[in-house]
Amino acid sequence: MNDGGREPTLSARGITKSFGAVQALRGVDFEVYPGEVVALIGDNGAGKSTLINVITGVFPPDSGEIIFEGRRVEFETPHDARDLGIETVYQDLAVAPQLNAVANIFLGRERRREGLLGRLGFLDEKRMQRQTEEQLRELRVRIPDLTKPLSTFSGGQRQGVAVARAVMWASKVVIMDEPTAALGVAQAGMVLDLVRRVRQTGIPVVFISHNMPQVFEVADRIVVLRLGEVAAELDPREATTDDAVAAMTGSLRGEGAA
Repeated sequence: MNDGGREPTLSARGITKSFGAVQALRGVDFEVYPGEVVALIGDNGAGKSTLINVITGVFPPDSGEIIFEGRRVEFETPHDARDLGIETVYQDLAVAPQLNAVANIFLGRERRREGLLGRLGFLDEKRMQRQTEEQLRELRVRIPDLTKPLSTFSGGQRQGVAVARAVMWASKVVIMDEPTAALGVAQAGMVLDLVRRVRQTGIPVVFISHNMPQVFEVADRIVVLRLGEVAAELDPREATTDDAVAAMTGSLRGEGAA
């Protein structure tokens, strides 16, 4: 898709991936541009999770390439992708429920105190709490008590912490994999608001969902996968939910594309 001459932040070109006799991806091209929400949709088995796993370094592609900010990259582990500013929010295991919000946001990235105390392993609790408060305030995530474990929070609040954590560390791309699937209407609405706020920061969002109304509500562009291939690319301002479903099922292959 031509995006007015802008360079994509991240692009996957000609990606293939097989698991034994099953070809999960068949030459997929996928691009993410700055400051946009691109929805990735498709039936179960369409290849969405496989594509995201390739993009985030969970496993390598059989062929094809990943271009990040104009240069080819090879992610050997998810840490490689995170080091470049690519973060993922998952539907499941998004947070450590026994820990509080501060510990979750800094999990694996704890701030140590300066000087000897830091070298001895003492953490800078005040700094981490202050940065957590600033991040939650910027995204308008309301947490009743930062000292309580996330197990006492609502589903929407837990997902809010997960999104805030991703945005704090994601300088380039945020990937949200079914972030509203287990939430009620009000909680899902809060997460969709978070998606919009992330976009306003200039960080692009890849939004993976089966919920068509939510996709059309937040997406700037919709990429439809079917049987490991890009079946269509839709403009939500012009296409309809019926167009998206038809592309997913193969009855409108390639039509209605933006």
